[in-house]
Amino acid sequence: MISNVLISTIANISVCSTKMGIIMFISNIITIIIGRYSIKVRGLGASILITSINGFGLPELLATTSLGHIIGTGIILGVSSINTAPIF
Repeated sequence: MISNVLISTIANISVCSTKMGIIMFISNIITIIIGRYSIKVRGLGASILITSINGFGLPELLATTSLGHIIGTGIILGVSSINTAPIF
């Protein structure tokens, strides 16, 4: 029953759009900012040379962006399942 609802919801979503990309981008940026200040044990893995943030390396970046994608997917599925507000 629940799987049928999820499959029908996913089938109604377009493949990709600019609005979905913006939602994913914003959710990832927000989780990176939150993760920067909430991860207590940092800097144990490989560091990223591009950023000037000390102690925020590749493991922290992968963890925060993974959570950002999960949150972004939830937002996209939640908004698209509401029939009264077709955003996508």
